[in-house]
Amino acid sequence: MSLLVVGLSHRSAPVSVLERASLSADAKVKLLHDTLAAEPATEATVLATCNRIELYADVDKFHAGVAELSTLLAQHSGVGLEELTPYLYVHYEDRAVHHLFSVACGLDSMVVGEGQILGQIKDALALGQELHTAGRLINDLFQQALRVGKRAHSETGIDRAGQSLVTFGLEQLAVNVPVGEWAAGRRALVIGAGSMSSLAAATLARVGVAEIVVANRTADRAERLAEILVASGTGVAAVAVPMARVADELTRVDVVVSCTGATGLVLSADDVLAAVSWGAAPDPAPQSPAGLDVADAAGSPPVTAAGLDADVVARLAAAAQTHGRLADAGAARTISAPVEADGCPVGPDGRAALTGVDANSLELHGTWADQGEAAAQRQPRKGARSQVDVAPVRLALLDLAMPRDIDAAVHRIPGVRLVDIESLAEASADAPMAADVDAVRGIVAQEVAAFGAAQRAAHITPTVVALRAMAAEVVAMEVARLDGRVPDLDERQRAEVTQTVRRVVDKLLHAPTVRVKQLASEPGGAGYAEALRELFDLDPQTVASVSRADAADPMNDDDPGRAS
Repeated sequence: MSLLVVGLSHRSAPVSVLERASLSADAKVKLLHDTLAAEPATEATVLATCNRIELYADVDKFHAGVAELSTLLAQHSGVGLEELTPYLYVHYEDRAVHHLFSVACGLDSMVVGEGQILGQIKDALALGQELHTAGRLINDLFQQALRVGKRAHSETGIDRAGQSLVTFGLEQLAVNVPVGEWAAGRRALVIGAGSMSSLAAATLARVGVAEIVVANRTADRAERLAEILVASGTGVAAVAVPMARVADELTRVDVVVSCTGATGLVLSADDVLAAVSWGAAPDPAPQSPAGLDVADAAGSPPVTAAGLDADVVARLAAAAQTHGRLADAGAARTISAPVEADGCPVGPDGRAALTGVDANSLELHGTWADQGEAAAQRQPRKGARSQVDVAPVRLALLDLAMPRDIDAAVHRIPGVRLVDIESLAEASADAPMAADVDAVRGIVAQEVAAFGAAQRAAHITPTVVALRAMAAEVVAMEVARLDGRVPDLDERQRAEVTQTVRRVVDKLLHAPTVRVKQLASEPGGAGYAEALRELFDLDPQTVASVSRADAADPMNDDDPGRAS
């Protein structure tokens, strides 16, 4: 076995790199074809999820394999090799097995113990089988990984150490409130109808939302998901809508979960701002601190306080009233003003940022937004959370897509709370790990040892088969020679002699072949196959032909240990 894995994950790379390196379905297919076309690899598959991209291959040269697989990942991910290399990790042979088994058990997940990874491993295996890039080793490895993951979940309480990414994300949106209490009676929009979006919809129904709207580019899949939700027995109302209706639905829902395969943004900051602004009651006409309108009825020049430029204030107010968002007035900001360190001076409800706002507050809000943006660049998520936590949330957004579906800039919109893959990674880093994690680690260690022993034993099997084939050929030759020398033997006598010779040969070979399999299953036992070939002068072509026959039938139905 020369198993090699080269990859990157949320543990080795920032979300921004993972986002850029994500692989489309076509890219995965091309990556696997190119991997097999490369000299070092004989079989391969790729495990690509929202927080990891890993290329598994059976290689005959370690260093050449690492170089080739790294180059291919860079080519097909669109991230330059020089930029990607610092974030890549490499595991080889038993360490590669240990890594995949840990991944299958949820030990390497963003949320420890989550079970969704098992479905993603199954998909990776299915892709390799469909493209005929998965041979004996990849099939054995991934099927065993599925069994190990299921064993970990059934024999331990690893599920208590974490939960699905969807549930964890909803907990982050709820902020110290039980998810069931937070979700009760809310209306939700689910964008996408794939496996993660379906899980999100089912979770929302289970925790008690009143209504779910499903939007997807393929109408049939959205309608099917809506039907399943209605039939789930949770009492949730569900309906499917086309993607063109998303903007309208945003104005009517409280929660949005998005997980699509789109390569660009599905929801921009403007989309979200327009949604939370829609239907807001306008505040009274802006007044100066002295009680004077910004512009009097006679059309006189605006009167302002605190020495603010009247023209700037007028342009800010006009831009806000015309466009419904302060961002368009950003070019008019020319004044400095004292800013509260704790947050926006406009107020916690966020509505005053849109229309009819006091001139001082408009300018202060602009300065605060600029400062908030600079702070977000230094600490993009933690600063956003602290600000959102103190303000009422009009719209809660959960972005589970990679690359992201929702513009990260929405966290600066008052009344909006965004939780995405990056913020989930930060939150889960401090999550307590259950005691059952140690038990799962023990299971992984046991299974890695057993898998290695089985693979090493299987490695010598072609040599043992070739040895027995040679012995059978010798028996046949000697029986034919006996027929020529003693032609008077009848059929019963000839059969008895033939059987006796075969028993002698079998008894002579039994102990050595059993023992060599035992020795070969131990670490460092690979050399016993070579010793056997040398001792009995076995034809290398015969051994190779047996190996090719085994590889041609990786899904041997006679093996009861294989996963369905």
